[in-house]
Amino acid sequence: MPLTASLRKSSLTVHVRASVGWLGAVAAFLALAVTGVTSEDTQTVRAISMALEPLTRWVIVPLALTSLLSGVVQALGTPWGLFRHDWVGIKLLLTLVATAILLLTVGSIRALATRAADQPGVSVDLQAAIGSLVLHSAGGLLVQRQPIRVSIHR
Repeated sequence: MPLTASLRKSSLTVHVRASVGWLGAVAAFLALAVTGVTSEDTQTVRAISMALEPLTRWVIVPLALTSLLSGVVQALGTPWGLFRHDWVGIKLLLTLVATAILLLTVGSIRALATRAADQPGVSVDLQAAIGSLVLHSAGGLLVQRQPIRVSIHR
């Protein structure tokens, strides 16, 4: 079902904002995670461990889901179609994989925050757990860096 010009522009705006916001939020997550891995200050590592959870739950996950859903709406409501062009299907697949990995990682991020809140001193296992999140977020940035093709039909 083709979208009207107004709805197409609005949905494109939502999609681009969510996608760029997701990219920025993951970059902030990565910066915090790298700081947590490299810091020798116990309080800093604990604080970062606890801060990653709300950042993920309230910012990254909603932006990822919004980007995914608005991308599907954009594809179905425009002449690009969802599977008519290879690049649209590839972007959909990459976004689905990145979102699935994100959703599977939320539980370990929550467990990390709980462990950090319950432990008075930092332990090597907190920094090791944050280290694995560095790899996940770096991979997420690579996936999200896919080129965005934008076309507004008048």
